[in-house]
Amino acid sequence: MGLSVNGVDIDDHVIERELAHHQHAANPLKQSVHEVVLRTLLLQEADRLGLCMLGEDEDACIEALLASKVKVPQADDAACSRYYAANPQQFTNGELVEARHILFQVTPNAPLELLRETAESVLAALKAAPERFDELARQYSNCPSGAVGGSLGQLARGQCVPEFDAVVFRLEQGRLAERPVETRFGLHIVQVQRRVAGRLLPFEAVRERIADYLATAAWQRGVHQYLQLLVGRADVQGVTLEGAATPLVQ
Repeated sequence: MGLSVNGVDIDDHVIERELAHHQHAANPLKQSVHEVVLRTLLLQEADRLGLCMLGEDEDACIEALLASKVKVPQADDAACSRYYAANPQQFTNGELVEARHILFQVTPNAPLELLRETAESVLAALKAAPERFDELARQYSNCPSGAVGGSLGQLARGQCVPEFDAVVFRLEQGRLAERPVETRFGLHIVQVQRRVAGRLLPFEAVRERIADYLATAAWQRGVHQYLQLLVGRADVQGVTLEGAATPLVQ
């Protein structure tokens, strides 16, 4: 495919082998090419700096390079406290919602725009007459829950896809979401029927978890910035890297 990094050609077989690790990506080939290019850049830089010991595997070389080039400070109490105050939902145990939905599933025979028009029409009908939810769920929903009026029962945080979670745990009891919620499953009309308040864990109980999270996030940002630096000064032929994704060092 005419791919090279700093004058070193990348064989198509290398891309093919990498492809097996990215089958669930939005664009497996693009993700594989980017991963191979970034990994090659890291290995070239590690070799240039003399960080690859004889007989050492590639992952160890990359780890040595990143350890020498990416330095991040540990999160202090003030940073941890700010994160705790801004994200109380992450540290609340036992919070539940009882919700129901009407799913308009995207299929090859059901264009998204047509589904959106139908979902908006049904939502408007529900806003005018909320008591029709059970009836309309049975009539329109593509989810098995439609047979029981769209009921999903009690849900805990993280039980549903993030886009759905974000809505149901924000809605007030009895409220319909203002617009259909879009997820990979389709469009959902959502209503929260009941909320069960959780218990906020004390800061002392989660301070170490927050510090670990903030340190990891800082390290990932540092790696991203370092990769951007390497890409910026590299001669990469055959592909345009749109930013530098952080690779997973296996």
